[in-house]
Amino acid sequence: MIRRAGVALTLVALLAAAAAGLFRSAVPAGRADPVAAVAAGLRCPACQGESLVDSRSPIAVSMRQVIADQTAQGRSPDEIRRWFVARYGEEVLAQPPARGPGLLLWVVPALALLGAGAAAARTMRARRPARVSPADRPTRRRSRRPVWWLAAAGLVALVVAVAVAADRLAPPTVTPRTDPTAVALKLAYDLEGQQRYDAAAQMYREALRDRPDDGVRLRLAFALLRAADAAGAEQAAGQVLDHAPESPDGLLVLGLAQRITRPTVASATLRRFLAVAPAHPAAPEIRRLLGS
Repeated sequence: MIRRAGVALTLVALLAAAAAGLFRSAVPAGRADPVAAVAAGLRCPACQGESLVDSRSPIAVSMRQVIADQTAQGRSPDEIRRWFVARYGEEVLAQPPARGPGLLLWVVPALALLGAGAAAARTMRARRPARVSPADRPTRRRSRRPVWWLAAAGLVALVVAVAVAADRLAPPTVTPRTDPTAVALKLAYDLEGQQRYDAAAQMYREALRDRPDDGVRLRLAFALLRAADAAGAEQAAGQVLDHAPESPDGLLVLGLAQRITRPTVASATLRRFLAVAPAHPAAPEIRRLLGS
């Protein structure tokens, strides 16, 4: 009787430990700050294995601001996570959904949990004394031993399977597959839509570090112009015109910036813009500004 109670208590302890482990795996640790709670579940695209809550990169700062803005708008954490996944893919999640072999890390512990629970219930179940002859008792006792040995071997096999799967599917260093430049550009577009032009310009600069593209420079120039940084807009537009002297958008943003920085040369730049692209959508407004 004492031995049976000891076995039952051991199985109950294993059952409770397994349940606690599954619960900790399924439910993230609570955080007082809702922005930090969401950021902890998202990966910084420009970092090596860091979450948004830990990273100090400009991209992470902007992504945290997006989380804060959406939280202030009343969106739930699940809605915010879906917003990021829709734009940057599931790689942006710190723990992407388990698929294929990754499901072993959930299925195997669950099976072990059910097996331990069944064994505990069977052990603790009150049994009626059976009327058997003395000659049959040793045989009945011996018949139970293979069952217990098989159950123990099954649990050991489950533990080994989990260990092997965890070793193969959870490497110590995770390299994010999301393209940081693409993330920076998408963030910049979103920030421009929110009329946060300073933050958008910062994201365009981040993108230019890895992708020196004139199209990105033009977006940077327009964002700087809208952010009232005429000098920065003039510099960015000038770099575009160094590569493409007849760029209509480059001439347009340069002339608009020069209206603030160097009014004496702005008219000549804008007239050059009209000569290069007379049918440009902005041409009527520029003609109005020039009085022609």
